[in-house]
Amino acid sequence: MLTINVRGENIEVTSSIREYVEKRISKMEKYFSDESSPIAHVNLKTYPSKGTKVEVTIPLPSITLRAEEVNDDLYAGIDLVIDKLERQIKKFKTRVNRKSREKGGIKDIPLDDVTPDETEEDKSQIVRTKRLSLKPMNAEEAVLQMEMLGHEFFIFEDSETNGASIVYKRNDGRYGLIETNE
Repeated sequence: MLTINVRGENIEVTSSIREYVEKRISKMEKYFSDESSPIAHVNLKTYPSKGTKVEVTIPLPSITLRAEEVNDDLYAGIDLVIDKLERQIKKFKTRVNRKSREKGGIKDIPLDDVTPDETEEDKSQIVRTKRLSLKPMNAEEAVLQMEMLGHEFFIFEDSETNGASIVYKRNDGRYGLIETNE
């Protein structure tokens, strides 16, 4: 049984909104086995510009399903998030089926009744490999390098920690930093 937890930020979650979310997400129950007992965390946000953001996270033992959608219409955003989650499930199931064919079987798959989408398998295939040597620099220098190259992320050796780090451009135009634990 799928448990649904709906929370609102800057919005009152009315009974009609809650019912719509529960109706749409409950249709995904067919993908989960009875013993997995997943919990769907739904976060609804509204912004002063009248836009809305819908985030859904479903943690499972072998994978975390997560999707978000920004839309002017809250109900359309909910529908689009559900579509994204269903695509993720099909993509995951396709990968699991491919691995089980190669290795002879995988146990405890928390998803049921998913028809693998063979076109998704082609998209997840690695088509190019690059080798690089990490150059020591600080995060600000890495952001400059990334911008000069026109990339969305840049991997470098942090000159302070001597560990590998990644700077990346966020959707809001600002930058993020991922540091590795050595």
